[in-house]
Amino acid sequence: MPSFREVQYYLAGLWLLICRDVRGFRFLDITDRGLSRSFWAILWCLPPTGISWLWWRRAFLRSMPADVDVGSLFYFRLGLIELSNWVVPFIFAGFILLFFRLEDRFSPIVVTMNWLGVPLAYINGLLLALLFFLPDLAGLISILMLVFTIGQVFIVARMMRMIFKGQGLMAGAMTLSLLVPSLILSEYLQRFLDVYPA
Repeated sequence: MPSFREVQYYLAGLWLLICRDVRGFRFLDITDRGLSRSFWAILWCLPPTGISWLWWRRAFLRSMPADVDVGSLFYFRLGLIELSNWVVPFIFAGFILLFFRLEDRFSPIVVTMNWLGVPLAYINGLLLALLFFLPDLAGLISILMLVFTIGQVFIVARMMRMIFKGQGLMAGAMTLSLLVPSLILSEYLQRFLDVYPA
């Protein structure tokens, strides 16, 4: 598992890419080994993921009768949804890259998106924690969540433009393939696995 110092190094590279500095790629391991190691980001995201699951549990129970409770199966289902959100977008991206014969971009995309998921998960976890403990500020926090979502789209699009070297159309298509399927799949699986608040 990558150390905290190593993760900091990767995040520094991501920041350079966001600033449109190609030197950021030097901070990232985009080899096959680096691609596989980047999935350790899932474990680094466990603390904020736990916060989001607790928030989701409370939202779910509020929509249920008072005598309803949830057990380990509820969290197992949330785990399946979380895992699908990490993997399925890359499958869509892989098919697009194969179609356009740009397979060499797959590793940079996976590595950058996986490590980008770490700071985004912690920001999301912080917002949900604020919503959990300060429900009176729900309106303000909702605005912050909207800003966060817009910022996430902007950052991913910026990353894709760096990876595709300014090819705006391809960068846009990849941004959509990485973000939209996970949103649609999440809601579908939440309803299918019966963890969606009624």
